[in-house]
Amino acid sequence: MISREICQRVLQKAVSTGADYAEIFAENTVNHVINMIADKVDSINDAVIAGAAVRVYKGLRSVMASTVDMSEAGLLRCAESAAEALGQGEAQIDIVLQERLFGDIHPVKIVPSSVPNQAKVAILKEGYFAAREYDSAVKQVTGGLLDVDHNILIANSEGLYTQDRQIRTRMFISAVAEMNGETQTGSCAPGRRMGLEMFNTIDPKNVGIHAARQAVTMAGAGYCPAGVMPVAIENGFGGVIFHEACGHSLEATSVALGQSQFTGKLGQKIANEKVTAIDDGTIPGAWGSINIDDEGTPAQRKVLIENGVLKSYMIDKFNGRRMGMASTGSSRRQSYRFTPTSRMTNTYIAPGQDKDADIIASIAYGLYAKEMGGGSVNPITGEFNFAVNEGYLIRNGKICEPVRGASLVGKGSEIIQNIDMVGANLDMGQGMCGSSSGSVPTNVGQPLIRVSSITVGGR
Repeated sequence: MISREICQRVLQKAVSTGADYAEIFAENTVNHVINMIADKVDSINDAVIAGAAVRVYKGLRSVMASTVDMSEAGLLRCAESAAEALGQGEAQIDIVLQERLFGDIHPVKIVPSSVPNQAKVAILKEGYFAAREYDSAVKQVTGGLLDVDHNILIANSEGLYTQDRQIRTRMFISAVAEMNGETQTGSCAPGRRMGLEMFNTIDPKNVGIHAARQAVTMAGAGYCPAGVMPVAIENGFGGVIFHEACGHSLEATSVALGQSQFTGKLGQKIANEKVTAIDDGTIPGAWGSINIDDEGTPAQRKVLIENGVLKSYMIDKFNGRRMGMASTGSSRRQSYRFTPTSRMTNTYIAPGQDKDADIIASIAYGLYAKEMGGGSVNPITGEFNFAVNEGYLIRNGKICEPVRGASLVGKGSEIIQNIDMVGANLDMGQGMCGSSSGSVPTNVGQPLIRVSSITVGGR
């Protein structure tokens, strides 16, 4: 993408006014998406993102400049802009780059760009028409198949010169069902850090059926009653509760500035002893996995909380300076246009010892959140609000009728104290996580858990 010799000269220009660290991040990314609506292919689009950013530090000051001009002259101008913005001084570093190869723990068997669109459309149609034909109540279906080929180069004044290629595939089906004049939506969107071999283990028809079943079920449901009650949250995307309510508060982005509910609490008990939480970017083929982060640090498996005790944070290089701690391979960015910062990869509550049947049976009256939706959180206070895409009332230890319109409201530091039962069947769900460094792919996950008490919002 950019030769080692050019990177070396650009970095030397970047530190010319006294920076104590400089970095080049370059990328060439192709996003390919096929969309279906009204029973036909609606669009096939390619989007190419190509450019580079130069970032410099001096103590706790940081400046970044970016460019679409990947020529040596363009990169030197970009480096000069960053250096001039940082301040006046003289170079203190002589930079010599050495190439490093970190290996690929996510080998791709079927590169999507090598497969004709006709074959991709056939896969998408399987899922689309499985949803369309599920039930007469299904009135509309939309679907898409996305593949991303993300190539990055990172070089820095510490001597690192490395590259990585990240290929991801994701399918998404959304269905709208109508009953008695009421409409509801169901969706399913599995993704992997894989090529099209993803569909060797994920049946496109099941994706469509999942979306349609959820829409039909919720269209025929009554409204959820509100109140404080115990809630059983299912595995997979149920892990979005921990991701949003606690995960963001464990990122150095907020911890380093003292803007987290968990700042200064390493070694302290912050959760129920049944809770062990992990962020692991090394899971082969997982949607949020990486080989290296966007600063060139190898991916790591980090135990964030162990048996209720806070063990570690997720840290990038710059915030690590503020904290006096090393990077944990957690620096991520949407593209070269964004300044990287600490972000999650695959974050989940580890399996426990409780049986799923016992978790449901333990609730005399409450809510079973079979599938969670989106929400929002304030990382400073940990206060959150999440929609329940598919929910059911629990009566006398049995899952009963479906209910719609449910939401979960609470505070992260409280909910993890109230997780008092943790099942054994871990599963993951895929999403795109937004923060100051843009939108990045992340996995969320957990087994079935019980929250002993939480506010449920209804109609």
